[in-house]
Amino acid sequence: MADTLIGIAHTFGDNINTDLISPACYMERSRQEIAAHAMEGVDPDFAKSVRPGDFVVAGKNFGSGSSRETAPRALKDCRVAAVIAQFFARIFYRNCINIGLPVLICPEAGEIGEGDRLEVDLGEGVILDLTTGRRFSCDPLPPNIQKIIASGGLLESLRR
Repeated sequence: MADTLIGIAHTFGDNINTDLISPACYMERSRQEIAAHAMEGVDPDFAKSVRPGDFVVAGKNFGSGSSRETAPRALKDCRVAAVIAQFFARIFYRNCINIGLPVLICPEAGEIGEGDRLEVDLGEGVILDLTTGRRFSCDPLPPNIQKIIASGGLLESLRR
């Protein structure tokens, strides 16, 4: 896992729950089909517009609701580089780590604009908005979490 990631911000507000991230009606489908409907509850065009390496940026309480892993998995399968939010539902946060998807808590995430180009340093906990020149601080990922993510998730980390 590279410590520094560069991509485009796809922004969302507060209280984006797992049903909005990954609608339950697709839960029994293939991972590819689930990913094709990622974020459909708040942005029907998200899966078509997101590019590998882009970021999901949100407000408060991102990932509330169900404990199922299809929500973070849908984002990872869309090749989202990381999810940045003001704060996360704890089980969603942990599910992201478990599947190897970086998650960053950034109190100022709501100030990042849709389509802004970001440079994110996971180890230092710094987000540079290359569009506006603003710099944001977030909680850096601890080395043990970075190791899990670099391994591709908790199971891969344990296998190694």
